[in-house]
Amino acid sequence: MTRSDRHLDISSFDDPRLRTLTIGVQMVGNLMNTPPAHALARRGIVENVRGYMLYGDYSRPNPPAEIIDAVAREEIDLAAVWGPLAGYFAAKQRGTLALTPVSPAWDGPQSPMVFDISMAIRKGDTALKHDIDAALDRDREAIDVLLAAYQVPRLPTPGETGGHTER
Repeated sequence: MTRSDRHLDISSFDDPRLRTLTIGVQMVGNLMNTPPAHALARRGIVENVRGYMLYGDYSRPNPPAEIIDAVAREEIDLAAVWGPLAGYFAAKQRGTLALTPVSPAWDGPQSPMVFDISMAIRKGDTALKHDIDAALDRDREAIDVLLAAYQVPRLPTPGETGGHTER
């Protein structure tokens, strides 16, 4: 995520500009780094990285939005942010932020940058699986409308074209 007026269009952790720009990454705990933090560290990009807790002070509104607000206020140049949070909170900034998917989707064997939204059921509960599959098929349009309403960024399916999204 960057400010639209900066026209940075960075989509790879190998972009040489990342060595000089201030980068925000989400953090999930004391010793838990997110995949973008690991990707930057593997490249030796650590001095210009700022961490923002995913779980924050919930006595204040929207603590996970702090990283998005920091980009909008130009406190940091860009942020590697989980897509659903980025899309939802960026939409509230009225066109000042651009979302660009990171490529490739995997940075090393254990660092996914893209996560599917999924559900699970108890092993062997075929009736429930059937009901869920039927509901997903039946309500696909309504689900798409809901994801769009919350500005959840979605990668193009094979055959579609994609790129960054202005929010």
